[in-house]
Amino acid sequence: MEKGVPIRAISRAIAALKAINRQGSLTMMEIARSAEVPYPTACRLVQTLVYEGLVEQEPDRKRYRPTAMVQSLAYGFQDDDRLVEIARPHIVSLTRRIGWPISIAARVGRNMMLRDSTHANTALTFERYYPGFTLPVLDSASGKLSMAYTPDEERETLLRWMKVSQEVDPEYLKAARAALNVERIRSQGYAVQGRNHHNLTPGKTASIAVPIFLGEYFKAAMTMIFFASAMKPEAALDRYLDDLKGTADMISAELTQAAVQNHKG
Repeated sequence: MEKGVPIRAISRAIAALKAINRQGSLTMMEIARSAEVPYPTACRLVQTLVYEGLVEQEPDRKRYRPTAMVQSLAYGFQDDDRLVEIARPHIVSLTRRIGWPISIAARVGRNMMLRDSTHANTALTFERYYPGFTLPVLDSASGKLSMAYTPDEERETLLRWMKVSQEVDPEYLKAARAALNVERIRSQGYAVQGRNHHNLTPGKTASIAVPIFLGEYFKAAMTMIFFASAMKPEAALDRYLDDLKGTADMISAELTQAAVQNHKG
């Protein structure tokens, strides 16, 4: 096996389990569609998940749901709640000043996972987004920012995985990779997505993301989401970039200080 290449069968099984866990209960056809696998493959994957005790068939129904054993997969995970705890008052305050919703997201695999947002704190939004919502790393402002600050070797490994997994269109991946200007994003300190296509209202919003650091290391992306029809990204940058960077800097400073104090304690 080529170095750094994921095992396709495991990737598919994880995709099936994530689909079932996300929806709560699915038919076999729905699992195949959500996991983007052929129906016969979905059947074999679900049979394996049932055998391992992670999925069960509902009584008298041809639907499958996660079991309590799924919770055991998270037993060893230690989340850093300080990020949300420290960032929350800052992003709420920023939304009050500028009106637009702000989100905090961190990369998990090939997706950006929402950790917190202020969509519920403003009327300037089409939808509300909650922790756990994911966006693709190559087609979101937060994802582009995260990829730019990811160490070169790790970024190349991730891109290689995406290429060989056959779950991402090769032409799209090639174009997205070519458009990812790592040096420019790092030097400017922000990333832009002119149209957000993978959210709940495709094409209706745009976004600007700035980095949050823990010491010298990239920790998360702070993103402002605005109506694409309201202004062009260039106008949004002129109007809001300084405020965005200032808020992210304050969060970074407090996050770093808290980590130092915790280490001393």
